[in-house]
Amino acid sequence: MNIVYNDKSDLLYIRLDDRKQNVINRRVSEDVVLDIGERDRIIGIEILDASKHVSLDRLLPVKYESPNKIDIPATGR
Repeated sequence: MNIVYNDKSDLLYIRLDDRKQNVINRRVSEDVVLDIGERDRIIGIEILDASKHVSLDRLLPVKYESPNKIDIPATGR
């Protein structure tokens, strides 16, 4: 897992699975988009206008990489 923030576009991206795979984008709210991969698993989370939703001064700078695979199935279809 890694977390990346782009200050020019105010976009926060949380990548849960680093494997290359095809994804489908599913907008779940005005500012949140889920990247859904194989077997309907959440691969990444995009937060648009992130500074409105997340306390970035507490979060950044950060690049967190987990040594463990995180398996989060997508729900709500």
